[in-house]
Amino acid sequence: MDLKRRLFAEWLGTALLLAIIVGSGIMAERLAGGNIALALLANALATGAGLVALILTFGGVSDAHFNPAVTLAIAIQRKLSVREALSYMLAQVIGAFCGIATAHGMFGEPLFFASQHIRSGPAQWWSEFVATFGLLAVILGCARHRPNAVPFAVATYIIAAYWFTASTSFANPAVTLARAATDTFAGIRPIDAPGFIAAQLVGAVVATWVFGWLLHDAP
Repeated sequence: MDLKRRLFAEWLGTALLLAIIVGSGIMAERLAGGNIALALLANALATGAGLVALILTFGGVSDAHFNPAVTLAIAIQRKLSVREALSYMLAQVIGAFCGIATAHGMFGEPLFFASQHIRSGPAQWWSEFVATFGLLAVILGCARHRPNAVPFAVATYIIAAYWFTASTSFANPAVTLARAATDTFAGIRPIDAPGFIAAQLVGAVVATWVFGWLLHDAP
């Protein structure tokens, strides 16, 4: 598939992913009547369901990364050139902000507005490291042994990670940047985003190294 089509798929897929994450967060918060646990459950299930659909839709075009951490891991494995990887990441970031604007438009919110949701501290950063490490572990392991299961494995892992991590598992630098521009249920303060992104990138690199060794002799 030529690069332009792959980049369009990454842009559109990431935009739809953010529309799902933020839109379902707004809807969940409005309908949950102040019950944060119920809102988080609804947000997690909608995100997981959306991921299955989007990965199945775009996987045959661009491999459906929708995530600079995933693209970094693939580039480290030399399955993407530096130029392709950087282009993927740019398309993902632009798509993420387009998805935020789309969700806001559907719910009558301002196009972009900085989040006031505090997500900071070592526990949050460690959570993002663990969340991203686990996501890459699922992707790399399933891609090697059960590639057809990747959409379902990724989605179910993300649903679980919403609940077992203190950060609710952003695990995606493009998602983190964009969610700084929404003061809704899914938001993160712009000042807190760099710590999340650093933890995510380290988690991705460590997972790539670990599973490169673990799966080295696997067929």
